[in-house]
Amino acid sequence: MSRLLCILLTAFTSLLLSSCQTGGALDAAGQQQVQYRRLAIASEPPGDYWVGRRFHIDKTHFWGYVRRPGESWDNSRLVVMNERFCRQPDRFPELPSADGPAYGSDHNTEYRLWGSFSGRKVYDPNSNMILPEFMLQRYEVKDASPGWLFKPNEKFDGVHLFRGEVGATPGKRY
Repeated sequence: MSRLLCILLTAFTSLLLSSCQTGGALDAAGQQQVQYRRLAIASEPPGDYWVGRRFHIDKTHFWGYVRRPGESWDNSRLVVMNERFCRQPDRFPELPSADGPAYGSDHNTEYRLWGSFSGRKVYDPNSNMILPEFMLQRYEVKDASPGWLFKPNEKFDGVHLFRGEVGATPGKRY
């Protein structure tokens, strides 16, 4: 009971604080969508797994965002997948052949992931970012069309991330 009360109090406080934001503020419907999303995430069953959202930008090799169940996408980390134990969900050619799917065709799909962070940082030369490495062991599709990621009014343009990545130190080009 106390966990539910804590979740509801946090959601209510977040709603009040989000209404004070300037620039890009959400209307009442957008704020309500954020609240529903927070409640849905808070109700995820705890466990020894991660929640991942595929985020594909052409010619980059990061995989997408990973977070713990019950945690906000705001706390997620943009990762590079290590396929030593399991191939990543959309292991397709970068250039499709005939009618086959291409790398990144699962953009915005949400997965349950089993694995762990290796503690290593990996350089993606195409995005010029150094990102945490996730050692994937297995996965399953959670939702093929989960909707928005960070804010209801975000628009994916195929080129830009929705936020600056904390700790994604720009790499040095040699």
